[in-house]
Amino acid sequence: MSETVCRFCGAPLRDVFADLGMSPLANDYLPADRVNAMEPFYPLRALVCAKCFLVQLEEFETPEQIFSDYAYFSSYSSSWLEHSRRYAEQITARLGLNGDSQVVELASNDGYLLQFFAERGISVLGVEPAANVAEVAVEKGIPTVVEFFGEDVGRRLAGETQADLLLGNNVLAHVPDLNDFVSGMKALLKPGGVITMEFPHLMRLIDENQWDTIYHEHFSYFSFLTVSAVFEAHGLRLFDVEELPTHGGSLRIYGAHADDADKPDSAAARELRERERAAGYERLDTYLGYGRRVEADKRAILSFLIDLKQQGLRIAAYGAPAKGNTLLNYCGIRRDFIDYTCDLNPHKQGHFLPGSRIPIRSPDQLREDRPDVVVILPWNLKDEIVEQLQFVREWGGRFAARTPELTLLS
Repeated sequence: MSETVCRFCGAPLRDVFADLGMSPLANDYLPADRVNAMEPFYPLRALVCAKCFLVQLEEFETPEQIFSDYAYFSSYSSSWLEHSRRYAEQITARLGLNGDSQVVELASNDGYLLQFFAERGISVLGVEPAANVAEVAVEKGIPTVVEFFGEDVGRRLAGETQADLLLGNNVLAHVPDLNDFVSGMKALLKPGGVITMEFPHLMRLIDENQWDTIYHEHFSYFSFLTVSAVFEAHGLRLFDVEELPTHGGSLRIYGAHADDADKPDSAAARELRERERAAGYERLDTYLGYGRRVEADKRAILSFLIDLKQQGLRIAAYGAPAKGNTLLNYCGIRRDFIDYTCDLNPHKQGHFLPGSRIPIRSPDQLREDRPDVVVILPWNLKDEIVEQLQFVREWGGRFAARTPELTLLS
């Protein structure tokens, strides 16, 4: 059997960060006619590189298999749309973008973000591997190239135009060939241009026990120290960073060409590097105790649900996010605990969750069925969802979510 090596630095990978057992692909929702079919399960095991400290999963499925026909449409979350609108407003002002500027988004999904630049008369281009999602963007008038981004695509696009702003939200973690992807960004970025990327912050994953954000579609989990080293290896430099509340705690990094003297390191970038160093993010032992915390949380989640069932309560769930599928499959939760889940996305309704085979229904089902407890699986959106589902309280229904322990919300 060939040795697994780090996808960034090539060092042998021997140390386990968290082992979540065997799990199906988290976004591989089953249509009704496949609910009794066999389903592939793969090891869901996060490893840590003892040399560069990149936390990462082994690659079992090609990106084409995972992302070519994708069920996630960003426009179905109102809070995510608002986050994107504010970002477009802020970055346009910060960089002085105008009608002569070019904005390129990698993994542009259904055009949910680029539309806010296009409204300002700024030239935009999306690069999106999922043809079904890209089609929705094109219908909105957002020019979109259906490609997996990497060095070849970056060089080809750079022959036509280079990016004043090159951005990617929640894509860097999804890239198996990290070096190819970042070298493509180097090629596509205009001299003096800026890269921004958003992704979940490894420090928040560890501090707040967010192990359910580990799934096969996420190949890498970054500290600011490690992601800085990745960009540096490709002639890019991270000069600023923001810590965001999205997805349970994300970083927005700002990158430029390494020789761009107009962008000195910010106080925030220096402070976060120092904070991560002080917290041990360049020491292997920081990573090696995490798996025991995950196992303890699994036992606590099962105890919580068993207690509800023993009280004779009926439990439904809300949402069909990847993180929910990690939780359900790792904990072995099936319809003996949760009757069904509801999701606003019509592309998911009528399907079944991978592994657990819990049916996905319209939120209208909650009004008809009146469950006692609704478990909010996308806990990062719990405030938005509780607001949407206030009617559940009419019959004395309660909400539960991870905060980070799974508990009833007041």
